[in-house]
Amino acid sequence: MALEKVPVCVVGVGHLGKHHARLYAEDPDAELVAVVDSDRARAESIAAEFGCEAVTELSGIPERVRAASIAVPTLHHCRVAVQLLQSGRDVLVEKPLTKDLDEADRILKAASGSGRLVMVGHTERFNPAVVALAKVVDRPRFFEIHRLAAFSTRSTDIDVVLDLMIHDLDLLLYLDGSDPVSVDAVGVAALTDKVDIANARIRFASGCVANLTASRISTEPVRRIRVFQDKTYLACDTAIRRVERYRLVAGDGGRPDIRHDVLEVSQSEPLGNELKAFLDAVRRRTAPPVQGRDGRRAVELAYRVLASIEASGNAGG
Repeated sequence: MALEKVPVCVVGVGHLGKHHARLYAEDPDAELVAVVDSDRARAESIAAEFGCEAVTELSGIPERVRAASIAVPTLHHCRVAVQLLQSGRDVLVEKPLTKDLDEADRILKAASGSGRLVMVGHTERFNPAVVALAKVVDRPRFFEIHRLAAFSTRSTDIDVVLDLMIHDLDLLLYLDGSDPVSVDAVGVAALTDKVDIANARIRFASGCVANLTASRISTEPVRRIRVFQDKTYLACDTAIRRVERYRLVAGDGGRPDIRHDVLEVSQSEPLGNELKAFLDAVRRRTAPPVQGRDGRRAVELAYRVLASIEASGNAGG
């Protein structure tokens, strides 16, 4: 039996929320019912573009909406998510889940009390390059990750750790699977009053060590993940969606030989893949691939990184 379309709305239709609206409008499994934004002109413009209703308050969301994407600034994630959950809607909350752990716990409690689903928008998990990488990561021993971006006034309400590095903190928790046991980090507030550049070295219970660098004041964008594991080196560029693998194998006469190949990677859109996964969970009433507790875990690790930066005394502007 074919499943019905999910009536959805998008709360917050700025730069990212507009893309949520576009993809829902294009998805045959969704019915974009409304967009919500405190800026009436913005809401009406996006609603006209994608053929839905414009709303300026959460209370104005049509009753038949079953699920919502939340793409408002991080400071408002908790308030919006809790209100929507308590009204009986499933929610997809853009990363980071919240600005702190108390707010994350409030969302999880609201979800549990209402029996609704919470998915967190860690979009990199749905990047086809990461999907291909995850299939071949096996007991990793060392990660080297760089995520650098040009400066933008968006997301300057939070540190670069919660803005950019959290993508990779989530990927580490996902790919390694064990708990972090030590964190050593430094950071600098260069252009804002918050940390704009950060480096962290994290050791996991598995024995794996990761070295991460995140910056939002780079002259060029960089999104690279390097993984070292037994007899294998993996190089993943999530921006151009390319994964290379180098393996040590026995060559002629048993002599060691390096074999190189490029993994097959689809060209699908990461955010589109993420929204499809959310819609599927809503329709089938199954756990989403990135649950609320996963988002909380990433926020918790981000705060361990920030605490280490503060302890190092290197976060001053």
